Amino acid sequence: MAILKLKPSGKDYIWGGHKLVDNYGKEMTGDRLAETWELSCHPDGPSFVANSEDAGKTLRQYIEEHGKKVLGTNCERFEDFPILTKFIDAQDNLSIQVHPDNEYALKNEGQYGKTEMWYVVDAEEGAYLYHGFKKEISKDEFAKRIEEDTLLEVLNKVPVHKGDIFFIEAGTIHAIGKGLIIAEIQQNSNVTYRVYDYGRVGKDGKKRELHIEKALDVTNRGPAKKDGSHYPHIADCDYFTVDKLNLDGTTFNKLEGTVSEKSFLSILVLDGEGTITSNGESVSYKKGDSIFLTAGSGEYSIEGVCDALLTTIRE
Repeated sequence: MAILKLKPSGKDYIWGGHKLVDNYGKEMTGDRLAETWELSCHPDGPSFVANSEDAGKTLRQYIEEHGKKVLGTNCERFEDFPILTKFIDAQDNLSIQVHPDNEYALKNEGQYGKTEMWYVVDAEEGAYLYHGFKKEISKDEFAKRIEEDTLLEVLNKVPVHKGDIFFIEAGTIHAIGKGLIIAEIQQNSNVTYRVYDYGRVGKDGKKRELHIEKALDVTNRGPAKKDGSHYPHIADCDYFTVDKLNLDGTTFNKLEGTVSEKSFLSILVLDGEGTITSNGESVSYKKGDSIFLTAGSGEYSIEGVCDALLTTIRE
């Protein structure tokens, strides 16, 4: 079993900025960096092993070579790797969008749907996002407001601050606003239906594609459902369980735990630096790192200053 440091794939979407490069040490090949896919087996943006004799391999290749036992028994119910973890830098507003559920996505897109959670890593003053509708509306009103560019009037606009948490169930209309750094844990899917995009154009000079008919099919046209997660989890659903870790380096400077054969452990480091140790193996971590402990790794410790999201898959 192993402790893997992962290197992400990057995305240069038009709304991205430079904070992931300047503040998190990420690599950028274009003129902006919107997202880094930190834990991913998705073909649209795989993550790569950055240490050990497996360095340079994609995470998918590592799993294929070492066997699905590295994911844990709780992942046996999933045909593919279950989750995708990202950092998102929104220098500009993202499109108003919605993701389908599994049934619709598998039938129409050939991949899973997308339920996700957001942890607000940083927020500029006055930052906001959209999360569901203010009230229930009809399908006809939804379609008419899209056509007449009045959709924003009925969306739930939420002021956002560092440390806020949002659970976005498939079918919930939503959008990240500008001035936010988000850590996102989601199902392993890249299916997004754009509903409204502020009239922006893409790199080809044409307005970006909207997906109105599909959005009308899958959107829950009411207020967002409340998250049913309970302490100590900040998010808990069939696809992922997320816990928040904070080691201040003084009063609390060490976490000890066990990675059983039931699930891998993903550690997304939001801030800090220190060392992760398991079975006599140690790796250093710093702000922005993504660490993957294979299922069955046994006892582990995280020591130092660490603000992180810990993700596992439940039974």
